[in-house]
Amino acid sequence: MEKKLFDILKERGYVKDLTHESEIIALINGEPMTFYLGIDPTADSLHIGHFFALTMFRWLQDFGHHGIILIGGATALIGDPTGKRDMRKMLSKEEVAHNKAEVKELVKRFVKTDGDNPAIIVDNADWICDKTYVDFMRDIGVHFNVNNMLSADCYKKRLENGGLTFLEMGYMLMQAFDFVHLNKEFGCQLQIGGSDQWGNILAGADLSRKIGFSEGKKIDPLFGFTCPLLIKADGEKMGKTADGTLWVTRNKTTPFDFYQAWINSFDEDVERSLSFFTRMEISDIEKLCEKDIREAKKLLAFEVTKLVHGEEEAIKAKTAAEELFSNKGISDNMPTINLSKNLLDINIVDLLVETNIVSSKSEARRLIEQNGVSLNQEKVKSNEQIITNKDLNNCSLIIQKGKKVFLKIIFE
Repeated sequence: MEKKLFDILKERGYVKDLTHESEIIALINGEPMTFYLGIDPTADSLHIGHFFALTMFRWLQDFGHHGIILIGGATALIGDPTGKRDMRKMLSKEEVAHNKAEVKELVKRFVKTDGDNPAIIVDNADWICDKTYVDFMRDIGVHFNVNNMLSADCYKKRLENGGLTFLEMGYMLMQAFDFVHLNKEFGCQLQIGGSDQWGNILAGADLSRKIGFSEGKKIDPLFGFTCPLLIKADGEKMGKTADGTLWVTRNKTTPFDFYQAWINSFDEDVERSLSFFTRMEISDIEKLCEKDIREAKKLLAFEVTKLVHGEEEAIKAKTAAEELFSNKGISDNMPTINLSKNLLDINIVDLLVETNIVSSKSEARRLIEQNGVSLNQEKVKSNEQIITNKDLNNCSLIIQKGKKVFLKIIFE
């Protein structure tokens, strides 16, 4: 018997919060309906958390439901305070415009935007930015109770730190209005997202009901469905690594570093990650993880890198890892950067900072003192070492940090 979509999503761990369980199950398992996922372009890339939500989007799309990707050109100007201790850095309109263009193109790599059942991409700036402040507050703000808003989880950390601003309070109103607008314009019935968006999703469903009541209309309910946040076994977000955020663009996180991040997964996270990021049968995932967790990690790393960067880059990353972590310690596919020859005669500490292998000179010195840096497979013994032509092999050298970070530097 063929599995229903909701059963597949539940089995694979996607189900966290549902506004109306029985109705949503019927909706997802039923005839094609319209749903949406919102992404705020607060950066010019997507991180692995966005990618996870997009895999859920793709499941719904592949089963015939009509998807809308909302790029938050208006909400990104405010910034979602959810889970934040401090106010987000405010972005300029120019920064948001740049980020929107980048994010829109990235989204097209992960969801279908042409062919059968294409997703549509919209921007909430198109229906929010032209509204006057007074009109927005009269039409939308009148339906929000401040006491209820302050009790929402999304504002807790900002309240605890005594810094919640009126600007941030407006974020919930804007996202709620998005849901109402998409329902009116496209018949959108369901909003999906990470569980950190639960309060904002509820606000949208509630706003629709209140507007209908105020206008004396019977409004069909709007539904919300959240997936869990990607949390690693150590309690950290899965998108965070020792070197920062795990981005899906190669100029921010190279395919090799991306691959290595998954290879270095905690054993406890591998089964769940394979359930989310591959379409392997759950029973096969369980057997593989029980039989050989190292092979399971390799499969995970390859499959997720293939999804994000393409099969060719995944093969390169896999080959580089196998070569680098063999006795050779060198690979034609290893991460590489080009530097000017004018940088020769540079101090090793300065070189480590220049190449972003470390974030500061103090970190570089500490690593060297702990024998954590190698140059052409030889341990660096002194913070005072100078890099000269003698250290180069065919105009290049290889720096290794710890056991897992390799970088080939070509001096041009």
